[in-house]
Amino acid sequence: MQSRWDDAEAQALIDHYGARSFSADLALRIYSTRLLGRDKRLVLHGGGNTSVKTRMHDLNGELVDVLCVKGSGADMAAIEPGGLPALRIAPLRRLRTRETLADADMVRIQRANLIDPAAPNPSVETLLHAFLPATYVDHTHASAILSVVDQVDGMARAEEIFAGRMGVVPYIMPGFALAKAAAAIFDAAPKVDGLILDKHGLFTFGATAREAYERMIAAVSLAEARIARARRRVFANAALPGNIASATALAPILRGACSRAYATREGAWQRPILELRTDAQIRHFVDGGRLRDFALRGVVTPDHAIRTKNWPLIVETPVAGGLNEYKPYARATVDAFVARYRSYFEHHNARVGGDRRMLDPMPRVVLVPGIGLYGLGPSKKDACIAADIAQAAIEAITGAEAIGRFQSISEADMFAMEYWPLEQAKLGAASARPLAGQVAAITGGAGAIGAATARAFCAAGAEVALIDIDLARAREVAAAVGGGAVAIAADVTDAPAVTRAFDAVVENFGGLDILVANAGAAWQGRIGEVEEKILRASFELNFFAHQRCAQAAVAIMRAQGTGGCLLFNVSKQAVNPGADFGPYGLPKAATLFLVRQYALDHGADKIRANGVNADRVRSRLMTPSFIAERARARGLGEADYMRANLLGYEVTADDVAQAFLHHALALKSSGDVTTVDGGNIAAALR
Repeated sequence: MQSRWDDAEAQALIDHYGARSFSADLALRIYSTRLLGRDKRLVLHGGGNTSVKTRMHDLNGELVDVLCVKGSGADMAAIEPGGLPALRIAPLRRLRTRETLADADMVRIQRANLIDPAAPNPSVETLLHAFLPATYVDHTHASAILSVVDQVDGMARAEEIFAGRMGVVPYIMPGFALAKAAAAIFDAAPKVDGLILDKHGLFTFGATAREAYERMIAAVSLAEARIARARRRVFANAALPGNIASATALAPILRGACSRAYATREGAWQRPILELRTDAQIRHFVDGGRLRDFALRGVVTPDHAIRTKNWPLIVETPVAGGLNEYKPYARATVDAFVARYRSYFEHHNARVGGDRRMLDPMPRVVLVPGIGLYGLGPSKKDACIAADIAQAAIEAITGAEAIGRFQSISEADMFAMEYWPLEQAKLGAASARPLAGQVAAITGGAGAIGAATARAFCAAGAEVALIDIDLARAREVAAAVGGGAVAIAADVTDAPAVTRAFDAVVENFGGLDILVANAGAAWQGRIGEVEEKILRASFELNFFAHQRCAQAAVAIMRAQGTGGCLLFNVSKQAVNPGADFGPYGLPKAATLFLVRQYALDHGADKIRANGVNADRVRSRLMTPSFIAERARARGLGEADYMRANLLGYEVTADDVAQAFLHHALALKSSGDVTTVDGGNIAAALR
């Protein structure tokens, strides 16, 4: 591991934050914290913490000694001054004289000593930072260090490797007791560069930010060198079938198996998003003959449990051609996982008094021999976090087995950490958005209606894939929408391109729940004179593309077994044809019938099918010249043309998007068509 310290970069941050009246001490703390947080071998997703002891003015203008320490769950890779709340340090240090301190009291005391009462909660390890005398203190869960200490004799191995350069602290749950024990070990050897925490990670410290940071790099490098000297193949491969099913075919089955219907809301499902990871190291681990032995021993550091639980779900290798039989097996395996978790919870909850409430028992990591690992979570971000942590755990376990035998903390200690309120608080309060955990694919995603629908669905919590022939524009829309939306290039009139596009949706999210078949274009011509090639081109985009996409979506939804929703942009032309719009209206009329046929044929699969009939919506199809021409033909001004409806309102893309959102949320509606045109009796369905 190499130091990434750069004096010029450090000075640039000093100048940047100095211009905002922040001290050089804090600017350097921010700089080295980001260096640590951007290396996944050291820190993952809210883990680790750093601090600096400095002076600043309180709200009364008094200059006081403070500890600026990372806020609980803050991202070290992108830390800002607000992520390092300042506390008066003298009252914190006086706590060391106490024999005990309850967690709730510790939190209250820490908050009472914040310089800014509105600041976030400081790290759960704030007192450890306060009790150590060094100006700068760094803490990480470096994979190489975990490989050393996650052993039966981890403390002895750490003492051997570091030869007095680091103090060694036995496993104690974070909080007041750990802070006191670590400070006592430091007092006994005050010249050490840092502290190794058994089954947890390491602290380094120094008089300067650079010294503390580079001591961290040096300590991790020593551990890496020791692991590298082992030079032995850790896991022997198991025999795998030769005809392994693809990850794309497997993902919807796993996703469905890991979904659960809400008992209180018929038709609603709690579905996870999936993130696939596979590389040589992951495959070496998951393809190993003793996978269950290694993978089920526990987490590599207790800090990971809130993201991944104490063990992963392990499933058998799927065989191509055998996925129909694999579906009930996958569901049964998930049920067994849930039963085991429930038993674990009930046993340990009873042991500690029975006052805990069980967390979601579903798996967060799935290991699949022959394929790799999946991270699962209620959002794409959460799924990626789980996958990152699982990947880091494989690295740490591989290193541990290279030099000894991997061992985690006890199950009782794991329960205490998983159900510790201060650890759970790192996750923050979950927002119950109505489409959370659902995946929506929107064709014509680069257009006005597609973009508006993407915004509406993302705001409702869905993960969104924008499918469009114009990839550059779709990427712009995805970036503007945010929320992890992805852009996928596809000409939906090309069958192989549609297949690739929906495979890409599965590769990104693990499955699909909502299709908005929105792509279209308005060909014109008098029906008695129009060329057949124009009519065929219109049918390809305005009917067959909808059918191709719907078929692809239904295949994924049926593999999941959790229902789904097909939404079609039909247009008022299907029921109220306009002059010279036959080439557009005819395929749209067929698509109106398609809505009802899907509702009829796939209702038994709990797949809903609904349409939206819109009229006069500004888009790339409605050019200024087109609007002007249509307005003149009706003797209207351009503005009046757009508002020529019973209500006198102009219909916008956002109005159409809200109609699609309504149908996505209407769990008991199928075969319905909603009109969005400001009122047009001639287009009203009878």
